[in-house]
Amino acid sequence: MATQRKNPPAPGDGVSAPQDDSIKFEDQLAELEAIVARIEAGERSLEESIADFERGVGLVRALNRRLDAAERRVEVLTRGPDGELVSEPLDDDDGNSG
Repeated sequence: MATQRKNPPAPGDGVSAPQDDSIKFEDQLAELEAIVARIEAGERSLEESIADFERGVGLVRALNRRLDAAERRVEVLTRGPDGELVSEPLDDDDGNSG
């Protein structure tokens, strides 16, 4: 008796992290790190590992979108009055110089 397998969704078939911006970046990153640790441990079934991988890919995409948006916001904030980007060294508020 043959076991029928379901085909996993192809990349881009809606398998991604939720678009909920109320979830903190740090929480999404922690979830991604936990997924990587589970996959690296190799103790989960193939199906569970694939599901984890798909969730991880979605999280990476969501985190990259958030980083890109943050970068655009920083760029807007660092434009001079003439619209040119102003490059200034990052102030080290805690007094450490590196």
